[in-house]
Amino acid sequence: MRFLFLGDVVGRSGRDAVAERLPGIIDRYKFDFVVVNGENASHGRGLTEPHFKGLRDAGADIVTLGDHAFDQRDTLSFIERETTLIRPLNMAPGTPGRGAMFVEGRNGHRVLVINALGRVFMGPADDPFRAVEAAVAACPLGEQADAIIVDFHTEATSEIQGMGFFMDGRVSLVVGTHTHIPTADHRILKGGTALMADAGMCGDFDSIIGVDAEEPLNRFLTGIANGRFTPAEGEATLCGVAVETDPRSGLAVKVLPVRLGGTLAQAEPVFD
Repeated sequence: MRFLFLGDVVGRSGRDAVAERLPGIIDRYKFDFVVVNGENASHGRGLTEPHFKGLRDAGADIVTLGDHAFDQRDTLSFIERETTLIRPLNMAPGTPGRGAMFVEGRNGHRVLVINALGRVFMGPADDPFRAVEAAVAACPLGEQADAIIVDFHTEATSEIQGMGFFMDGRVSLVVGTHTHIPTADHRILKGGTALMADAGMCGDFDSIIGVDAEEPLNRFLTGIANGRFTPAEGEATLCGVAVETDPRSGLAVKVLPVRLGGTLAQAEPVFD
């Protein structure tokens, strides 16, 4: 099967780019399943219900979150009824919503999607390695699941790579989100798991990680806040990763970066 993962959607620019481009990408490359990280989609922090529905309407089968999961207060209520929206698995017990979801893709493929928070340079969270391992053990690749996708939301690329090696041979893809900077380390590990340390963002790259540069630059120079961070509103680049898997094992046979539109160099998936 073929699936697409898009990195953190940032503000209106990112939402518009997903709405305009994603349906055509799905059609062109015949993707069976799409995951989009939406934790910065609403004003750069969190995800409102209308914006969640917009990502779903564009073609996202599952929308994942991260450390800003509940910055929009209404998420606390609508996440309970939306089975295609998941927050990090290893948040505190009792947190609304769910951290993993097993769903059927548009062509009948059974896909397990897991969202987890890292702990390096991040806020408090339970052990992500054991949490992901337990979720995978309950729905093994090649048995119940045709593909398993892990969105590991954390600051340190080393921690994401660690998760990749830890889960090698047991999941289809481990991909990092959170930094908004796409890495160039996409690869398939020895056991057959695709790994990319950060998918990047769907947002305006003529910015500082999706934010108008003036205020973050001011804070770097003075250490004093002079206003709020404002999502940049220029043309967005869609960033992510595309994976093709072996139909028998569910492991990766091809992994390719996705960078479409905006200011970054173009890199489209090319499947035979």
